[in-house]
Order: sequence, then structure tokens, then C-alpha cells
Amino acid sequence: MRTVILVPVKDPTRAKARMAPFLSPEDRRRLACAMLEDLISVLSPLSVPVALVTDSDYAAKLGHRLGWRVFEETVQISESASVDQASSRLAGEGAASVLRLPGDIPLARSADIRQVIDANPGLPSAVIVPSWDLMGTNALLRTPPDLFPSRFGHNSLVLHTQESLRKRARLVVLESPRIALDLDDPADLFRFLDEVSDTATGRLLDNLRIKERLAESEKAKH
Repeated sequence: MRTVILVPVKDPTRAKARMAPFLSPEDRRRLACAMLEDLISVLSPLSVPVALVTDSDYAAKLGHRLGWRVFEETVQISESASVDQASSRLAGEGAASVLRLPGDIPLARSADIRQVIDANPGLPSAVIVPSWDLMGTNALLRTPPDLFPSRFGHNSLVLHTQESLRKRARLVVLESPRIALDLDDPADLFRFLDEVSDTATGRLLDNLRIKERLAESEKAKH
């Protein structure tokens, strides 16, 4: 069964808006690029085809250099729309399953991604890895790729579960702590920094003295 990994990437210059009160635009751009670098290092050993859907020239050029399938967008309606359009095209090109992964899970390891792919129970089915708060969807593997519409955003775990049930598909909800931690807001940085990791993201945050800045910010509140 041919699985393709699909990574949606927003232009790094517009990434991580929820961290705007804490990180400068340049810090946020560098963070988005570092997290993408970490994901590339995790996906490269897997020998699984990867596709990128993006409105970023930087990300598109990077994807082409890596030999990934690149879907370039001139207009980005929403992540769900981007993922579904790309998944439909990948299905038309012969993909039996598509695994959507976000670009902001720097703790993830190759074995974690392989575990999600290997959990596929066959047609028709979905494998969902929830976010750490059990509200979001940090990985979504659909077989076939267009089994149901994406519902990324608030409460997406429940919405994707409902879509699976509506389609009477086999559903696997897989706990994966490293995939579960995506970096969306300053509180996520605390969780990330509590873990030991040899990552581009960790090195960048060290260079930016994020741990000290977070501590100073918390101290100022009291």
C-alpha cells in the first residue's frame, strides 16, 4: 500500500502569529525554518515519498531540492483546503494513503512517523494522533486520501473522529507524545524546553535565550 507523507507549510514570514507578543517577526521566521529542518531530518531516513503544499517560495525551492512532490499555491484559503486539494491530487497519482504531518513537531523521530504509518488498518480507515491537549489533530492518515474532509483547527480531534464514524471507517487513535507536541504558542515552548532534544529548534531557542526570556516574562506577571 503506497503511502505519501504530506506536509503543509505556511510562508515562514507569516508563521506562528500566536507567538507575536513574545517573538519578533524574524524570530518567528527562524523558528518556522528550524522546525521544518527538524522534520526533514526525521523524514529523510524513512524512504517514504513526501509531498509539500505551500505558498512559500523558500519552502517550495527546498522541497524541489529534496526531490519532494511540491504543490505550490498562489492563494491559501485554509490548511484544511490545502491538505484536501493536495490529497486529492496525490490520490489521482496513485497514492493509497496520505499522512498529513504538521511542520512544527520538532521532537518527533523517524520511529514515531513509522509507527503511524504501520498502524494503518486498511481500507477504509483513519489513524489520528491527537495533540497533547486532546483537542487538535497532529497527524492524520487517511485511506483512501480523500476519505473525508479535513477539519483542522479548534476541536479537530472530535471533528475528525465524527467524520470517520460518518464514513463507517476503521479508526485508530494513536498516542504519540513527541508528535503530540506542536509549537503554536509560548506555553508550548515551556513544554518543549522541558524535554532533552538535539534539534535545530532547540539550538535556535538556546541562541535566542528563550528559556531566560520566558522566565523573565513569568516573573514580571507576579
